[in-house]
Amino acid sequence: MRIVFFDSGVGGLTVLREASRKLPSESYLYYADTLNVPYGTHTKEEVYGFVEECIEDILRSHEVSAIIIACNTATSVAVDGLRKRYSFPIIGMEPAVKPALQSVRESGRRVLVTATPLTLKEDKFRRLLGKLEAPSQVDTLGLPGLVRFAEEGTFDGPDVLAYLREQFAPFELERYGAIVLGCTHFVFFQEAIRELLPPHVLVMDGNAGTVKQMMRVLELELEEDSANASPPDIVYMSSCGTKDDRIRLEHCFRSLT
Repeated sequence: MRIVFFDSGVGGLTVLREASRKLPSESYLYYADTLNVPYGTHTKEEVYGFVEECIEDILRSHEVSAIIIACNTATSVAVDGLRKRYSFPIIGMEPAVKPALQSVRESGRRVLVTATPLTLKEDKFRRLLGKLEAPSQVDTLGLPGLVRFAEEGTFDGPDVLAYLREQFAPFELERYGAIVLGCTHFVFFQEAIRELLPPHVLVMDGNAGTVKQMMRVLELELEEDSANASPPDIVYMSSCGTKDDRIRLEHCFRSLT
């Protein structure tokens, strides 16, 4: 049985990397919905249908112990319905807003949450803000262009920096203490984002928290000497089903490790 990581494209590989570093002896499957990426520009009804179809595709050929929806957009739209449909654990992503707010408690600085437009307008995100102690400190910014760059394999360079400068221009970045990467694709751009930020601004994502939750649900313990373990056992799949997709996903994962 395999632990499945699902995303619309390459973004969820950053979560798989976090899991495989802590649990290198587990067997994994990574599935990218390359037919329908990016999710952030589709309706929530379309995204739910895409995710459901992909999970059925996985189950036709593999037994799974859990599925991690390593996509903030798919989590916000589909995770509740999927948990009602399937008996195995379904683990979703959550933007790291709570730890970001904790990090600025003393300074009183603001938090900027970046994500896809669909994630930011979903009720699940609004409910998250409503549960937190200082939602008035939080601003939001949609960065759909980063998903496009990531799927093209462009993670730095003048075009990426120009896009980020344009998007950050309306914000007085000195007023912020933390920026949350609320899309797994955005983790690929941490260095480019840091280049444009004042030195005091923290860049945070939800990957570690998601893997911690996965380990708790599956009752898995951090493996000793994981840094010296053999490469993890990973099967790559995509909705396009092409060899080129599998090669691209594997190459992208190796570039992270």
